[in-house]
Amino acid sequence: MARESFEKQTIYVMIRRKKLMLAQILAITIFLVMFILVIIDKWERYIITLICAAITLISVFGIGLHSFQAIIDTLNVKSIFELQFWYSAGESSEITSGINWSTIIFIAGMMIMVEGMAHVGFFRWLCMRIARLVKYKVVPIFVTFMILSSFLAMFIDSITVILFLAAVTIELSQLLKFNPIPIILSEVFCANLGGSATMCGDPPNIIIGTSLGYSFTDFVTNTGLIAGICLIFVILYFYFVFRKELSKNKEQQIDLATLPSPESAIKSKSGFAISTCIFLLAIVLLVTHAMTGLSVAFIGAFIAILTLVAAGKSALMLLKKVDYKTLLFFVGLFVVVGGLERTGILTLMSNMIGKISGGNFYIMLAIIIWISAIASAFIDNIPFAATMIPVINNLAAVQGIQLSVLAWALAMGTDIGGSATPIGASANVVGIATAAKNGHIIKWGRYCKVMVPATMIVLILTTILMYIRYL
Repeated sequence: MARESFEKQTIYVMIRRKKLMLAQILAITIFLVMFILVIIDKWERYIITLICAAITLISVFGIGLHSFQAIIDTLNVKSIFELQFWYSAGESSEITSGINWSTIIFIAGMMIMVEGMAHVGFFRWLCMRIARLVKYKVVPIFVTFMILSSFLAMFIDSITVILFLAAVTIELSQLLKFNPIPIILSEVFCANLGGSATMCGDPPNIIIGTSLGYSFTDFVTNTGLIAGICLIFVILYFYFVFRKELSKNKEQQIDLATLPSPESAIKSKSGFAISTCIFLLAIVLLVTHAMTGLSVAFIGAFIAILTLVAAGKSALMLLKKVDYKTLLFFVGLFVVVGGLERTGILTLMSNMIGKISGGNFYIMLAIIIWISAIASAFIDNIPFAATMIPVINNLAAVQGIQLSVLAWALAMGTDIGGSATPIGASANVVGIATAAKNGHIIKWGRYCKVMVPATMIVLILTTILMYIRYL
């Protein structure tokens, strides 16, 4: 009787393993197909990700795992109605499984805020003010915007930074007749780099900091120092790459008298003042959200409501201008990545690190930096960072290695690696979408040709600097 029961249990375990293997194969296949189709760029990206998401729900979770609960958990709708989605008392609200509605709502809210600011002339005013300060020279604008992007991303989510700066860049390019693509690409990279410098700069950092108990100061004195040194080399690199494109308009003589004054861009003084206050409030809320417990979803929704109320009759127009295709792209992407997460693919990837390194600190540190970077170039870095935290915790305990060093390696790898591809980080998607919205198409080839070498440079520098400081 016991033997029969054991045999049944063994058969049951074998069946479960086969189902899991099938689900894993399906999840990987769907992701690769989606990735290839996005690269080919024949169809709208949001259509590709939504179709792949639907196939993931049916084949991976339905056929493979036979789990309706997995579908429910991946769609993650119930989280919206939980208190911790809007307010978390000292716990990170960023860690979610499946669709990260917090990110979706936040991006939507920031889009509405940016559209509201544009409507009252804020960006046109700002770009003219900046242009005047640098005497309408493209190269100084280029360098200034890279530094500004990196600095702002230290305190504000990189998505918001790019929404803001990309809009300014487009406005400025129209006035001064230059190609905005080099500056937008540089801004995107610097935003991701700047986000690595602080705990509140990028969601993976928030996850790492709150999970392992590191403070804002801990990040600034470690990842912040590395990011600051890397920024110098990044500015030099992008100037070298884009110097010919940036110098094209040097021959153009711009009659300063014909340029409008910054004040003439303001359509409504009261609307301008209100939009500025809303923007400053958004910055304060984002900088302090780890302390207040207010989630980014709450901040996004709150700022959106304030913007729409302030807009009055123009509220409907602002809602129509929201880039819903980008939001749908994220929804589909989260589901497909959720398939990799649910089937244990991400966990398998992370567990390989301990085996390959063989306990060697030099090898382990390099693997964490580079594997995190490579993975973050293709998949969302939020679930990857969340998956890697228990791994580095275990590695530190078993190998007797300082946990904080592994944490800084994970933070730099996930934050920087996302810059390499158009889908690697949210800021990339938003920046490309903003450019496309204004008639400037940035295809995969153009993007990767510039951003992959930049990513490699920063990763090499990061590895060297961490070896020098911690080993």
